[in-house]
Amino acid sequence: MVRQPLPEAFCEAMRSTLGEVEAERLFAALDDCPPTSVRRNPHKLAENAEGRSVAWSRYGTYLDARPQFTLDPHFAGGAYYVQEAGSQFVDHILSALHIDGGRVLDMCAAPGGKTTIYSTAVGRKGLVVANEYVRNRAVVLADNVRKWGIGNVVVTNNDPSHLATFKGWFDVVAVDAPCSGEGMFRKDEGARSEWSAESVKMCAVRQMSILDEAWQALRGGGVLIYSTCTFNRTENEGIVAQMAEHFGDAIVEAETIPTDERWGIECGRVGAVQTFRFYPHRTESEGFFVAVARKASDCDCGRVTPKPRKRVMADAAKADVAELSRWVDEPSEMRFAMVGDTLYGYAAERYDEVRALAESLTVIYSGVAMGQIFKHRLKPDWALSQYVGLRSDAVARVEVSREDALDYLRRHDIAVAQFAEGLNLVSYEGTPLGFLKRIGARANNMYPLALRITNL
Repeated sequence: MVRQPLPEAFCEAMRSTLGEVEAERLFAALDDCPPTSVRRNPHKLAENAEGRSVAWSRYGTYLDARPQFTLDPHFAGGAYYVQEAGSQFVDHILSALHIDGGRVLDMCAAPGGKTTIYSTAVGRKGLVVANEYVRNRAVVLADNVRKWGIGNVVVTNNDPSHLATFKGWFDVVAVDAPCSGEGMFRKDEGARSEWSAESVKMCAVRQMSILDEAWQALRGGGVLIYSTCTFNRTENEGIVAQMAEHFGDAIVEAETIPTDERWGIECGRVGAVQTFRFYPHRTESEGFFVAVARKASDCDCGRVTPKPRKRVMADAAKADVAELSRWVDEPSEMRFAMVGDTLYGYAAERYDEVRALAESLTVIYSGVAMGQIFKHRLKPDWALSQYVGLRSDAVARVEVSREDALDYLRRHDIAVAQFAEGLNLVSYEGTPLGFLKRIGARANNMYPLALRITNL
């Protein structure tokens, strides 16, 4: 395949930064085939996929070849996420920070790769607010959150400035900033044609603005994670230097994040901020940059919650709570609410926080969608089939063949005899795919129409 040439201004900048020999190695790597890596959902798969482990990711694996993921039922059931290896380094950062049960804000979250890392790291009693400004990207983010199934994420569709009004709320604020995308030159031909020196400058202005808003939402003693998928110093160390100057003594050193020199990561510091660079000719990854800083504890002025603008959530009726409780494995640890015409479940200790978010922001998904109750019985939402806290005996669970699994995901007819009368959970090799209702000799496929596999 003849590839579009790298932008000349980019090449000149890399030669200036890396030197002629090192830059040529980078350019050669950018014209090579990218590695394929995935990250498993530990709540759904007990072991990593076959292949070589991603050294800096607890759940990451390099695959020998890139399969057709849309035809893998495990992928449809949220058992793993297809994610570039460098991006998985945030899992290594979080493992050093020990944030189980904490609160994380993902300021620029779509399509959801890092959001699902944060969701796993904080656990079912933690809280992740995943924000995406662009509406259609926020919808994709919400779908990926449903599939991941931990039930601890609030997906919002707001300008980052709206999140800044939740002052001092979060233990970790992550900014995976919109950038010029130089690190995607290998896997995305469009990134080469869209790049310009002017876009680098424009991105840098926006990045600093988002960081200023992120800092307000971070509690005293909390950790800021800033990342890009680009190489230039303007959007990376340059932004970190601006941040260090802007916030001054409010930035202190976070715990040192250990690395192994065999990983090929370029580690550095800008003042109190630790930085990490991934170059594809040094590491088995795309281009990636990440910086970690801690907000001084004496900057903690307490949490400020905006005044509510609307009422969105209503506590579920007692009779409904009884029905919903039989579907989950820890009902005493949950609260249920009606949002629109659908009932949702939340970790009880996060319920008031989710409600405060919903009353001030544009929330398009939160917790786990349980479904609707008719004649005292729950008609479950597809999201409940993906929830890792679904009670094992709540509904008949049927393991199906790969052929039947794909037919189910296409919403085609499948053999009815294998299912019990009434509601069933369709599962493939231990991965739940969704619900099916058998009524005599026919089956009602309840897999969401919008998610069905359309290729033959």
